[in-house]
Amino acid sequence: MANLRARVFQKDLPDWFTRHRRDLPWRHNRTAYRVWVSELMLQQTRVDQAIGYYERFMARFPDVRALAAAGRDEVMKLWEGLGYYSRAQRAHATARHLVEQRGGAFPDTYEGLLELPGIGPYTAAAIASLAFGRDHAVLDGNVIRVMSRVLAEEGAPNTPAVKRRLQEALDAVLPRGKAAVFNEAMMELGALVCTPTKPQCLVCPLRKVCQASAQGRAEDFPTRVPKKKLPHRDVGAGVIINDRGEVLIAQRKETSMLGGLWEFPGGGVEAGETLPECIARELHEELGLRTKVGPHLVTVRHTFSHFRMDLHAYWVRVQRGKPKALGCADWAWVPVARIGDHALPRADQKILAALLKHGEWPVF
Repeated sequence: MANLRARVFQKDLPDWFTRHRRDLPWRHNRTAYRVWVSELMLQQTRVDQAIGYYERFMARFPDVRALAAAGRDEVMKLWEGLGYYSRAQRAHATARHLVEQRGGAFPDTYEGLLELPGIGPYTAAAIASLAFGRDHAVLDGNVIRVMSRVLAEEGAPNTPAVKRRLQEALDAVLPRGKAAVFNEAMMELGALVCTPTKPQCLVCPLRKVCQASAQGRAEDFPTRVPKKKLPHRDVGAGVIINDRGEVLIAQRKETSMLGGLWEFPGGGVEAGETLPECIARELHEELGLRTKVGPHLVTVRHTFSHFRMDLHAYWVRVQRGKPKALGCADWAWVPVARIGDHALPRADQKILAALLKHGEWPVF
């Protein structure tokens, strides 16, 4: 069985990949930098969504020096819509570290890559194998699914013990000197054939050694982890307008969720508060303003990884005070037509769309 498994993984799988591989932009002109950016974007993002972002990012930042020299706001704007914005912040910080400490060069070993800020075991293995040909097997979400089915692994895939078993099994069949093709083939197989639902077992190159397929239970693996019910939050936001028709936006602190992005300022509703009371309090705490909260503009629903949110936007006018960055990183009065120049979270983009559609400021 061991010899059969090795042959299937080391010959049948690469042969299948040669025939079916997709033409993806990060597979051209491969460098450590291009691999790194693509892997960052593909974490939590589908390939079809990432392609356009990757091409725009590479057009603007073709190498690590260009990324390091860029302003944070420009980096965040190009990342806008991909979500998980900490990835963009880590990329920017790591690029600066590489330029300042290593002359812009990536380490060419797995161990050296792990020493870089913001690069963990998965990304280090991907760069080491795909860019430098090092013998490291990559265990991403697609590969976890493939190997869970091959082994009929009953344990939950998010536990360290199961990940260790999957990694060991993967390492055992890794063809030495051919890690790049092997890793890409495994990831491609999970994306195209060994899919979460309705896997195409009849055309899978690993069918001969897949225990889940032999048992007719492919969709039972990986073992499903029960999802926790997400808590709900109500959040108020102020669309603050001045006599020049400008809107006040605030930049979130680096250490906060969605750090570095710009938003219509506000915050979470506390017990016993109405939404207008919440907005007035938040604008005072965050910007030092005394305000009059007017009519409701729009409510936006958005789901994050760990909670659901209803974001309620209200029109607001300043009664006393000038903006101060008390609870935010920065602030700016911006013409409505230029708000979109700033990197906004998706929920705030929907508020902006409602604002643009509304057309007229209400009198209050």
